[in-house]
Amino acid sequence: MKFFKSRAIAITVIVLTVVMLIGMTVMSMRLYLNLDLIKTPYMLLEGEYSVDGGDFKPFDSKSPINDHFHTITFKGRIPENIFKYYEEISFSTKNVWYKLSTAGGEVIMEHKYQTLDEMCEDYFGDDSENSYTDEEKQRFMDNMKKTHPLEYDMPGTPGYTSYAFTVSDLKELGIDKNTEMVFEFKNPYEYLTSDFSDLTMFTVSHGSGSNVGMGNYLRLFRDVLPVVGLFIIVSLFGLFFFPVASFILGKIDYKYLTFGVLCFFWGLYMVIQNISGYLPMWITDHAMCPLIDKMAGHFFMIALIIYFRSNLTRPVSRAVAGAMAAGYAAVTAAAAILHLTAVVDVVTMGTYINFLIAVNTVVMLVLLNIEYGRARKENMKERLFFMLSWIPLVVSLVIDIVDQFVGIPGSNFFIYGLLLLIIAQVVRLVFDLRRQYKEAIRYQQMQKELYEAKVSVMVSQIQPHFMYNALTSIAMMCQIDPDTAQEATITFAKYLRGNMDSLRQTKPVPFEQELEHLKKYLYIEKLRFGKKLNIEYDIQATDFVLPLLSIQPLVENAVKHGVGMKKKGGTVTISTRETDTAYEVIISDDGVGFDTTAEKKDDGRSHVGMENTLRRVKDMCGGEIRIESTVGEGTTATVILPKEGQPNENTVS
Repeated sequence: MKFFKSRAIAITVIVLTVVMLIGMTVMSMRLYLNLDLIKTPYMLLEGEYSVDGGDFKPFDSKSPINDHFHTITFKGRIPENIFKYYEEISFSTKNVWYKLSTAGGEVIMEHKYQTLDEMCEDYFGDDSENSYTDEEKQRFMDNMKKTHPLEYDMPGTPGYTSYAFTVSDLKELGIDKNTEMVFEFKNPYEYLTSDFSDLTMFTVSHGSGSNVGMGNYLRLFRDVLPVVGLFIIVSLFGLFFFPVASFILGKIDYKYLTFGVLCFFWGLYMVIQNISGYLPMWITDHAMCPLIDKMAGHFFMIALIIYFRSNLTRPVSRAVAGAMAAGYAAVTAAAAILHLTAVVDVVTMGTYINFLIAVNTVVMLVLLNIEYGRARKENMKERLFFMLSWIPLVVSLVIDIVDQFVGIPGSNFFIYGLLLLIIAQVVRLVFDLRRQYKEAIRYQQMQKELYEAKVSVMVSQIQPHFMYNALTSIAMMCQIDPDTAQEATITFAKYLRGNMDSLRQTKPVPFEQELEHLKKYLYIEKLRFGKKLNIEYDIQATDFVLPLLSIQPLVENAVKHGVGMKKKGGTVTISTRETDTAYEVIISDDGVGFDTTAEKKDDGRSHVGMENTLRRVKDMCGGEIRIESTVGEGTTATVILPKEGQPNENTVS
């Protein structure tokens, strides 16, 4: 454990060092870029605007415009300080058509759908002035189709765009601080899920000669990279820390692995969300950018459902959550294929996928209630915390889906609900790691006690009088029944071999293995007691595990101190059964019995083996042993092994 602890400290120091270096770099960049090199207004113009044909109203270009819209029109002038102090204007849009023109109708720039032929015509101009061959035009069209594989096949998809021009370009067109301008935007989608300021981004900056478009890069370095760096750390944290946490205690924990995957995809999703407005700077096809953006969100949702499933304990709940994840993954794959084949874009499908998210949200609430309602008393606090940590996310999802139809200004509750969930799960896993670390130490102590217990049990079964009785019985059989003597010798040898092998076993064993070893012991005892000892089996369940040699001390007591103390002998019955919550092994006899309420007397015998058996059943399987006895009637010992923790009850599919 010292090795693991020192490794954890080393990893923590490395992570903190990297974070400090990134923090110092970010602070230096921000100090430099805040020297009035760029400004980021929410609208290029200053004046008034109208939403969906409504009345015009004033706006402040320094404040976000939190309106949902199908059409939004801005009227005003470009501020004087832009003409005075800045050289370049950059802006990016997402999923909107736009047109900037003068009040007189002269179009300055426009984003609208064009066919490949129309694009070719605009590029080459009038053939009467330019003699371009058909081969040159075809080469141009082939190149455009190669660099824009989707754009010209999706007329209803604005995609993401990035545009830049210089202030000198405006001046050449006769535009100055007094020119009235009109900036129109159209959102072609039926359901509106974003505010205007979420779909547009303006930057004015000091240009750098011929490198037009540097304004967006400056904004990227100043405002986005610090946040992106943080979420990259989150992704790497999820990718490495939680899997390490899973293995650090010597076992694979599915919850840790899935939470690590969730953190990775959350970090990736947030990185894409923050740089989505800059994607057109690197990706030429406008229609490809929303696919990348939306797919990052869908992958995150799949990871979220899988992590949710890993925290469920009921087989039915896990099956339902697994079906949810598989269904969402299938819909995501279908959406990507339909977009790539230009059938329908992911933004349109995203509206309908949100209905699927709403259904999944309702199902998650139902499963949460089932998990909490059927939780065992000792797990009630853990189940309650699990349920409460998911409620903010579920509620925020519902609000954001309703927002599509109501239009709540500035709403983006999903991010806040998700953040609360992530924080809660990190806190939970930290406490869980702390608990498991303590359990690991206790497990080492228990292994030492287990070894001592197995030695004690083994020695008790191969002590001189037991070996003497077994060998004497075999010797008598050599004269009476040689075949039986041979079988008894082989059985006795296998029994001794099994006892010796048990010293190397550290984990619970299948019941069938324990039963086979027990039968060898009873076979030998049957030779000794003869007709005075009857053995009966009623095995109704076998698919469970239990500590090695945990049943044998109970059977030994039933044989030696139960029916063995009775003049006429008796019957020892070994039975198993399965209940809703546990597996039970019952050892009963009709021997002399004893008074369970009487004070224990010093009978000269060691009870260490029995005490160790009780402790091992509790520590290794969370079980218990109940003893019931009546003087003159017999004794019943019941080993209760909870299903929670059994391998067949926690199989990860």
